[in-house]
Amino acid sequence: MVMMTKKVNIGGMKVHTYKHTEDFILESGEVLPGFELEYNTMGELKEGVKIVWVCHALTGNADVKEWWNGLFGKGKLYNEKEHFVICANVLGSCYGSTGPLSTNPKTGKPYFHDFPQVTIKDIARSLNLLRESLEIGHIDTLIGASLGGQQALEWSIQCPDLFENLIVVASNAQHSPWGIAFNESQRLALQADPTWYENREDAGQNGLRAARAIAMLSYRHYETYSQTQTDKQEEQLDNYKASSYQRYQGDKLVERFNAYSYWVLSKAMDAHHVGRGRGGLQKALKSIKAKTLIIGISSDVLFPVNEQRLIAEHIPSATYHELESLYGHDGFLVHFEELKECIDHFYYAAERVQLQVG
Repeated sequence: MVMMTKKVNIGGMKVHTYKHTEDFILESGEVLPGFELEYNTMGELKEGVKIVWVCHALTGNADVKEWWNGLFGKGKLYNEKEHFVICANVLGSCYGSTGPLSTNPKTGKPYFHDFPQVTIKDIARSLNLLRESLEIGHIDTLIGASLGGQQALEWSIQCPDLFENLIVVASNAQHSPWGIAFNESQRLALQADPTWYENREDAGQNGLRAARAIAMLSYRHYETYSQTQTDKQEEQLDNYKASSYQRYQGDKLVERFNAYSYWVLSKAMDAHHVGRGRGGLQKALKSIKAKTLIIGISSDVLFPVNEQRLIAEHIPSATYHELESLYGHDGFLVHFEELKECIDHFYYAAERVQLQVG
């Protein structure tokens, strides 16, 4: 069942809710007694338009014009005249889809810490149920970065005939021990907050501030801080720019996110492994049929470029591009023009090959 438009954002994206009323068996064996996905769309789902499905990052949301406004919107690479764009808030998130603060139908109270573990495989399966409800039989482009890239890879393996093009930015096929260690450090910060174990909506806020500060060290780069957070006064003994920046980032996240969703989605990221149950990573990647563009970011310390090169190496006929950036992992949220140019070239090259084959 699909409930159609609830509201229209200032940016013009329509907001909808999909309701799945049957039990949803998770990869862990636990069961969600139904779920909801809140999703945004841009453009009209009609004949002749190209469908573009976007998968968002860990603390991202379905409003792609908010965080990828350099690529989506009027006159942009993906626009409402030529495209129907859809992005869903993932299971476990706090932006309208079923998550830890949703009501558990068994108790009539929010799940809080009782929300079951979800994996990237579960998230991809839920997106596909939404896709089936909309009767979408073919998607021109599936695109995602970071946790969104993990979803895109997994979904393209689950449904290899569904996608024409696959674009994965700053992501991986298996989350690394390094990435898991970063996430566990952030979860330790949550657990160090004495309110974390209380069943209340604002539990763990101070822990979440600290977790975000830790995360920023993996999202950016040594040179990012050197060039943007260096203090000019040599005699300074306290109140450094880098210190206030870390606190500012923590405060910003607390205003829009909650600690429960941060815990659940960081766990989902840790469990990401496309080869699980498929005979290994290489075999799984080789099953992808979509024309594929893999983009790495030169200064990314969280998802280093060797992870993207590995993906490109094992997906048949994949193209790899490396983006030079000062901003580390977060470069995909900064370098819109470079991303557009790279994606444009990818589409152009794919069209040339198709014409030659035809």
